[in-house]
Amino acid sequence: MESYKNLAEAVENGEEEEVKKLVQQALENGDVALQIIDQGLMKGMEVVGEKFGKGDMFIPEVMISALSLQSGIKMLKPYLEEGQRSHIGKVVIGTVAGDIHDLGKNLVKMMLTANGFEVIDLGTDTPVEDFVKAVEEHSPEVLGLSALLTTTMPEMNKVLDALKEKGLKDQVKVILGGAPVNQDFAQKIGADLYAEDALEAVKVLKEQVN
Repeated sequence: MESYKNLAEAVENGEEEEVKKLVQQALENGDVALQIIDQGLMKGMEVVGEKFGKGDMFIPEVMISALSLQSGIKMLKPYLEEGQRSHIGKVVIGTVAGDIHDLGKNLVKMMLTANGFEVIDLGTDTPVEDFVKAVEEHSPEVLGLSALLTTTMPEMNKVLDALKEKGLKDQVKVILGGAPVNQDFAQKIGADLYAEDALEAVKVLKEQVN
């Protein structure tokens, strides 16, 4: 449908007000909320993901697109029937102790939420014990650890060690992310998963919960 194509393009271009207008028009036309999300909003974000992967878009642009997507989904939430778009998994995320960077983490949170995950965000400079406590309290399928400094990367290892000590390591999959982090480091410290960026994180976690 042309209206969904326009909605997808508005998300791709990060045009938040246009997204809101087109979502409202679709609702007034009697379109089903889930259809608007899947055929309009998410199609636009898929293009964003492809462009980001090719280097044709950068993090600030992706953030703007994700915010427009989030606005559209927020409008549609009251119209989703019980059981529709139910959470496909629960994720606890946070930036490790000593690190106050949260741009990448916030993008991951937005993208996961838009894709149907329940996300519990512990914020930045998160102590090891807070990660452990959150796993105990929320029983998530996945724990996401973020670090943007090489000096704070060892905190990821400390979290994994603490989970082992508490007997929780086998109860949750741990995914790592952040500019200095790579697949080799993740494997070295015993993490289960690694994602290079927010869009890959969504893909990896969708595969994980499915």
